[in-house]
Amino acid sequence: MFKIYIETHFDAAHQLIGYQGECGKLHGHRWKIGVEVETDQVNDIGICLDFKDLKAYTDDVINLFDHQHINEIPPFDQINPTAENLAKYIFKEVAKKLSKEVCMKQVTVWESEKYAVTYYES
Repeated sequence: MFKIYIETHFDAAHQLIGYQGECGKLHGHRWKIGVEVETDQVNDIGICLDFKDLKAYTDDVINLFDHQHINEIPPFDQINPTAENLAKYIFKEVAKKLSKEVCMKQVTVWESEKYAVTYYES
């Protein structure tokens, strides 16, 4: 098996609804996103999934949040834009773009250098 991993980022603001503290106020992050997929397939030149393709799939999903107020972008106009909910959303949306030979493993969302959450399905 092979695991393929990329990192990318976007800049956006959000506020946590119902949170008692500073994060309940509008604030921004440089959100770092890590995406890991897995496959046992390689093509005729020995590549499983081109890093550039995985990054493009991920960027297609996250670009709608870049330099935006996430709370105003569906589905986060209806659900709290926590790092947990963002990780799950990105996982599900990127997974839709993968070929059947490639399995989504996990998505990690960092709000800062020290704080991150990982979403995966068992």
